[in-house]
Amino acid sequence: MPPLRAMSSPSELPPDPAAADEKTVVPLAIEDWLTVAVMALLALITFANVLVRYFTNQSFAWTEEFSVFLMIVLALVAGSASVARNRQIRIEYFADSGPASRQRALARFGAFMVFLLFALMAVLSSRIVWDHVKYDETSPGIGVPMWWYSIWLPVMSVAIAGRALGLFVRRGRRA
Repeated sequence: MPPLRAMSSPSELPPDPAAADEKTVVPLAIEDWLTVAVMALLALITFANVLVRYFTNQSFAWTEEFSVFLMIVLALVAGSASVARNRQIRIEYFADSGPASRQRALARFGAFMVFLLFALMAVLSSRIVWDHVKYDETSPGIGVPMWWYSIWLPVMSVAIAGRALGLFVRRGRRA
């Protein structure tokens, strides 16, 4: 696929994905290891379900529900890592052009907006978790309490908001 715009100098190249991460207060290895653990768990339960289906013509009832939950957690963990590494989606024409002060201001604005969005999501999803606990709701597939699944949205929203706030502060310090 051709690039969206021609790059005229090596200084305009996008950041190298293999480059060292910026120093953060909370280590980025947390998201990396959570990603590995969730992916391994997903692969393991899916493989176990395939084996059980192949040999018995039955399936584990809980694997689909639990796999969906793990995929949501995986997306939130990956979102946290992308925010911390400043690799979230943006329009590069505006974000990476112009004077350095404008680029820094846009980077800080974007990080602050991400912070606001996920802080609001944390508050609103906490209300959902409270409703799940209050009304003793259970999951439709296997009947476990719904808050076992929904508690992770406010937790990960707080993590993403924290990563966005850290990015906002780091972009403000950069000269």
